[in-house]
Formats: sequence, C-alpha cells, structure tokens
Amino acid sequence: NDINYTILVGRLTKDEELSYLQSGTAVGKMSLANGSRRKKGEEWVDETSFFDITLFGKSAESLTRHLASD
Repeated sequence: NDINYTILVGRLTKDEELSYLQSGTAVGKMSLANGSRRKKGEEWVDETSFFDITLFGKSAESLTRHLASD
C-alpha cells in the first residue's frame, strides 16, 4: 500500500543508453520530454517537462530494442 505509480507519456529525446554494472545487471538510461499547454491570462502557453529515466535488469535490455528517438 505504500507504493506509488507514475505513468509518463511523451517523446524520447535520445535513444536509450544500455550499459552493465560489474554485477552483470543491465542499466538503461533515457530522457523523455512531455509537452502541455496552459492558459496564462488570455494566452495559451506551451510548456515542456523533461524526465531522466533509469531502468534496470530485463526492462532495460528488452526496451532498448523497441525504443528509438525520431
């Protein structure tokens, strides 16, 4: 009951960088950009948030084959 879930939807800003720890555990690093719009006064303003993501183990290895930035 003390675990929070977050779902991020956006665009990759670069391909995942896959590396391995000395223990053999896979580590995947990537960056995701998420855009949104909000009204500021009478104008709509575009805002972008960037998220650095680190994956470990099988998730890092399997997703590196499927995720590529455009």
